[in-house]
Amino acid sequence: MESLYLLIPLSAGLVLLILAVFGWALNRGQFEELEQEGERILQTDDPALDVDQAPPPRQPQEFQNRS
Repeated sequence: MESLYLLIPLSAGLVLLILAVFGWALNRGQFEELEQEGERILQTDDPALDVDQAPPPRQPQEFQNRS
């Protein structure tokens, strides 16, 4: 019974902490445009920043089949 004097305030504090973090996330826009993040993987990559990051140049279609 004596442990309830400790567990009830701790659980109430934990609930308040969870609600505060959830409220902070809502105000910071964490749940805005959820569909955009799902579509981001389907979009093409951004252009390379450096020459080292660029993919190899593509050959014209007519030369690809001869090798």
